[in-house]
Amino acid sequence: MSLFKIEKTKLVPVSEKKIKLEKNIQELTEKNLKTIFEFEFIASELKVDNFRFDTLAWNPETRAFIIIEYKKDRNFSIVDQGFSYLGILLNKKDFFLQEYFEHKKEHLRRGDVDWSQSRIVFISPSFTQHQINSVNFRNMAFDLYEIKIFENNSIFFNKIEASDSCESIDLIMKDPRFESVTKEIKNYSIEGLFKDNWKESREIFDVLSEKIVALDPNMKLSPVQNYVGCKIGNSNVVELNPKKSFIEIHLLRFKPEDLNDPEKRVTYQSFSMEHYNKHVSLFKVKNLEDIDYAMMLVKQVYKKFTKK
Repeated sequence: MSLFKIEKTKLVPVSEKKIKLEKNIQELTEKNLKTIFEFEFIASELKVDNFRFDTLAWNPETRAFIIIEYKKDRNFSIVDQGFSYLGILLNKKDFFLQEYFEHKKEHLRRGDVDWSQSRIVFISPSFTQHQINSVNFRNMAFDLYEIKIFENNSIFFNKIEASDSCESIDLIMKDPRFESVTKEIKNYSIEGLFKDNWKESREIFDVLSEKIVALDPNMKLSPVQNYVGCKIGNSNVVELNPKKSFIEIHLLRFKPEDLNDPEKRVTYQSFSMEHYNKHVSLFKVKNLEDIDYAMMLVKQVYKKFTKK
């Protein structure tokens, strides 16, 4: 990636700065977890058995724990380390619940956590092609982020995305070392959120989601357990929750009275601040004719989101 600064009409290259220590990456990331990933910080240098996790974080969107590892050098196995860490997380759940309580002063029960959405995030100035290929599956539980720091104090986090055509990890992950992890980690897809007889809601979803994604070139669909997030960067703009005969849109960060809703069809999600730490309003798209009204509401949320 080349970065330039503008001096009148001339583009002047901005040089990349060498990152001297993994600790520098870690300190910068931990202090800005919410800004970068929308994660909440739990603990640093967490020792579990014979392992030490660089950063333990909490993803309030998926209600899952995230382990972040920082690498200055490229000589390490993502698959071996990633599955080892996931295994510890899933086999010592009470330990991590206790860590959450000690740092957040809030109790979590096992059932409050979606353990199937646990993830490992690797952050490094660069990755080898072998490392990238090793996680190039559409539902791998690992994320790779390249970090670049430039001489003008700009910083760039680039998520390495799996290719659209890559296979599912479920088809090839037969290694007995990873069996206990692959049984618990769930890999959600849009197809999996719809039952065979939900044809009406699937048709609504396909038309609606296409229109939402067209709002922004950076918008992506991100399926989780019960809904599909319409996401820019690491934040959902709105969420689409499939039902048997309709699609429920979650209009995030809005109360009904904050929206231009001339037909008064938007309702409020009870206890949304307590459960999600944000206001959530709901709109049901019951047929294709409702999509224009739905998009009028979604565009209001999108406009506020892009101005924040």
